Amino acid sequence: MSQPLAATSSVEDITEGIIFPPGDIYSDEPPLESDLHREQIDLLIRLIKWWWRDRQDFYATGNLTIYFSPNQKKSEEFRGPDFFVVLDTEKKDRKSWVVWQEDGKYPNLIIEMLSDSTAAIDKGLKKQIYQNTFRTPDYFWFDPNSLELQGFHLVDGQYQEIACTPEGWLWSQQLGLYLGVESSKLRFFTPEGQLVLLPEEEVNQQLQQTSQQLEQERQRAEKLAERLRNAGIDPEQIS
Repeated sequence: MSQPLAATSSVEDITEGIIFPPGDIYSDEPPLESDLHREQIDLLIRLIKWWWRDRQDFYATGNLTIYFSPNQKKSEEFRGPDFFVVLDTEKKDRKSWVVWQEDGKYPNLIIEMLSDSTAAIDKGLKKQIYQNTFRTPDYFWFDPNSLELQGFHLVDGQYQEIACTPEGWLWSQQLGLYLGVESSKLRFFTPEGQLVLLPEEEVNQQLQQTSQQLEQERQRAEKLAERLRNAGIDPEQIS
């Protein structure tokens, strides 16, 4: 007959021999469908990181495995959204998102890139998992080829389709931004309707604005010089 554990047994004695799963599990996602899919995912990651560059309370990534097994086993329950954002978490690099090592947090927003081989799963099985298990508030899918865009928001435990604006944009409550298609790419728009820009796009916009201002100044100077000449005054003689 086995003897009960002694009252003086330590926690170390009891847990000796138990192997706990590592928290730094590598992602296990397959290659992306095409360059279009990869470029679109990279674009969304760059945009949200730049838009929230002063924030330290979010994690945004793409094509990275989320491990969520209740038994804390890598081989059991996992999914790899094409793009997802987790709020109220530490902003740092990760090899994967391991739910049991992240205070039980799941993504606040997920975007899947549709393709011929994944569309049925993205619209069916994955949607059910994100609704019933992840409880992800905002779920969108986008087809980089056909430009199909559809979104859902979790209401009383069920996904309700998000109505689009006259521009065809969809509102994300979690991001506080619109999602819409611009130049055949999925982009973010501010509540005021302004396109969220990449850093190089901001620089180009500023250069264009400066160039326009200089051109306007040149035109005003030419008009003033013409008026002076018409009045018999040589503009070159004015100091």
